[in-house]
Amino acid sequence: MSAWRLVEDDPAPEPGPVTRADRPRTGARRMLVVAAVVLLSLVGAGGLAAAGTGMFAERPDGCSKPDRSLQLYAVELPRDGTQIRLGYGLTPETASYPGPTMEMMEGECLAITLHNQVPVETLTALRTNPAHPLGVSLHVHGVKYTQQSDGTVQSASYVPPGESRTYTWYAAPRNNRTGSPGTAGYWWYHDHVVGGPHGTQGLSAGLFGGVVVRRPGDPKPDRTYVTAFGDRQSINLRRGEATDTCDAVNPQPGPTCLVARKGERVEFVVIGIGNDMHTFHLHGHSWADTRTGMVSNGQPFADSVPIIDNKTLGPGDSFGVQVVAGDSVGPGHWMLHCHMQFHSDAGMSTMLHVLDENGQMPPGMDHEHPAAAPATADTASAPATDGAAHQHN
Repeated sequence: MSAWRLVEDDPAPEPGPVTRADRPRTGARRMLVVAAVVLLSLVGAGGLAAAGTGMFAERPDGCSKPDRSLQLYAVELPRDGTQIRLGYGLTPETASYPGPTMEMMEGECLAITLHNQVPVETLTALRTNPAHPLGVSLHVHGVKYTQQSDGTVQSASYVPPGESRTYTWYAAPRNNRTGSPGTAGYWWYHDHVVGGPHGTQGLSAGLFGGVVVRRPGDPKPDRTYVTAFGDRQSINLRRGEATDTCDAVNPQPGPTCLVARKGERVEFVVIGIGNDMHTFHLHGHSWADTRTGMVSNGQPFADSVPIIDNKTLGPGDSFGVQVVAGDSVGPGHWMLHCHMQFHSDAGMSTMLHVLDENGQMPPGMDHEHPAAAPATADTASAPATDGAAHQHN
């Protein structure tokens, strides 16, 4: 029976006093009933997906069309022991964990087409409920998006195996007239579907990355690194020796090689994943506790801004840090770690290698890493999440 017939075929009222409920429906009331029935029918059929192209906007207000587009791939990476690893990449060959850092300017609208190349067998192995759908998604913090780009099972905005979907992000600018604060800051993106309705297994496998939204005039870094502090005392899903694989002769910057020349501006996008509290501490360097980590010259409130070298980080939190490598302290191997003592003792520590002006690694590359904590009965039986012990490749 159609929704229209549900309205048109109402039986005639029995004779008697006319109550409010018995009054004839107006055209407006009829349309409300029709809309409610259609919505219930769509939802009952899994229907937010069916409603997606009409009832929910494709792009957020202020984004008439994307200013830029890119392709993103979700793929399976080599396993870490028995731990399944997944990653995002701008090409399948360059996928990693963390994934590529997305950089936007306020006012920019970005369209990202996500291609799901993770094998069905792998997604099935990560699933915690056999009734949960198979797929990957892209959920972002901080910027604006519509229901179609939420990246959740509940909104049917995920990507089944072998398929693609475009997500639209809008870095809404500050609006002094309305009081909108804008979206400039340090954020992150991640899967929200793999394994269960919150994407816990996708996050634990490596589907996450950093987002930077800048305003005109913001200081631009020479290098940007993402450091994700997670469960089981991990940095970027690694701990102990695996957090730092820099080559002493030819260090290549990446998730496991934090390196910069003296005088370069280095930016860290710091995110918290998993369930634990952490603190981000960098030896030899400090920064302003502001949105950018810097204080602009001539700011009248500069003296009121705290200067820090340690910042607390909870699950889902993110912030940015900018420092000048080796400023006043020179080249060296500067420790970056969680200052919760048992976390750093268990291997939650790496190094920022500051090269000299000629790009040479300073002495002391034979520094010792804290070893990953030995397995215990508890850790051996725990689900393999984002902090399994690693070895150098």
